[in-house]
Amino acid sequence: MNIELRHLRYFVAVADTLHFGKAAERLGMSQPPLSQQIRQLEETVGARLLMRTNRRVALTEPGRVFLQEARDILARVDHAVDLAQRAQRGELGELHIGFTRTTPLSQDIPGAIFAFRQRFPAVHLQLEEMNSLQQIDALLERRLHIGILRPGTLPTTLVSKRLFRDPLVAVMRSDHPALKRVGARGKLPTKALAQEPFVVFARNAGAGVHEHVLTLCREAGFAPRISQEAREASTIIGLVAAGFGVAILPASCSHINVEGVSYVPLMEANAMSEIHVVYRDDERSPLVPRFVQLLTASKS
Repeated sequence: MNIELRHLRYFVAVADTLHFGKAAERLGMSQPPLSQQIRQLEETVGARLLMRTNRRVALTEPGRVFLQEARDILARVDHAVDLAQRAQRGELGELHIGFTRTTPLSQDIPGAIFAFRQRFPAVHLQLEEMNSLQQIDALLERRLHIGILRPGTLPTTLVSKRLFRDPLVAVMRSDHPALKRVGARGKLPTKALAQEPFVVFARNAGAGVHEHVLTLCREAGFAPRISQEAREASTIIGLVAAGFGVAILPASCSHINVEGVSYVPLMEANAMSEIHVVYRDDERSPLVPRFVQLLTASKS
């Protein structure tokens, strides 16, 4: 006979009460089957675990040693069950999240991450900075559970939910003459930049803004004359300050304070970038819907 968990639970119940009748009552069974199970356990162990007389039941020395180990085994099993159930509920485990360079500049994302950590402290969040294209590849290869990015066209196997819109702003030197054309609402038409050299994200930087800027300029009636490309928003702003041209960036980048640079909202309704949370449509981790629900709840 193999020792099963029920044998350990039966033995511990008898050892706790030192009474077969009380132990049987606690276990919800009759006394004869309990006595039989304990005898089978002793035969399998090869040692007398309990001394039985008409008046009392007592642990033998092997019984005392076995009792401690039995308690430890049952405790570990209960702990393993608890961990598995918590993992199923999305209360512990590891979650890999990608984000773009400009994502931390928006207060919504760090706020949601902080709230998630407060609610599920046993979950390890592994955050990795990636551009949008890198995140899409990592999601497809299951190296990421969740991506927070500015999407273009996504593969059909990925689910995307918009978190918020990030207005696009013109970035220019504070002494730029075009600032005089800012309207009463404090906005500038994109066509006012038609004759300006542009500093833009490199196409392969995967920032999710490059194509949007080209489209916005095209709809305003011109193709931007690109003077410089860069991979970082801070570099683009620095180049604007140095007089290399103007730029169009998400408004969240205006948190980057560079002396002599102004951020001006654009007039067009479609001058807007979107931040999405993206994940696989067949994602199996229960942590993902937990995080997505928390992330999107504040935007509903």
